[in-house]
Amino acid sequence: MPARFDVVANTTLPQGDPLRLAHQIRQDMWRKLQKVRGFSPVVQLTREGDVIRVEAGGRVAAPVAPGLSGEIADLLACPAHRARWVAQATRSGRRL
Repeated sequence: MPARFDVVANTTLPQGDPLRLAHQIRQDMWRKLQKVRGFSPVVQLTREGDVIRVEAGGRVAAPVAPGLSGEIADLLACPAHRARWVAQATRSGRRL
């Protein structure tokens, strides 16, 4: 089934292991939005030069609540989360 973004936010992060990076972001997004009815998180990574472009969001079964994209954007902008994601993504030698 192809990924569907009913709601989405974007950011860029330094290069690192894409699987670790996607897993960490998806996990934190799920924790933050697990009470949103029918939410299924999706993370898509694309290499753009020296950085990785992150599209995070997902499928929502119910009508999308106002501000949901903003909540995801806040998560992606959180310095503590970003530092942990980058640290985890650089633990492995794989690069996107």
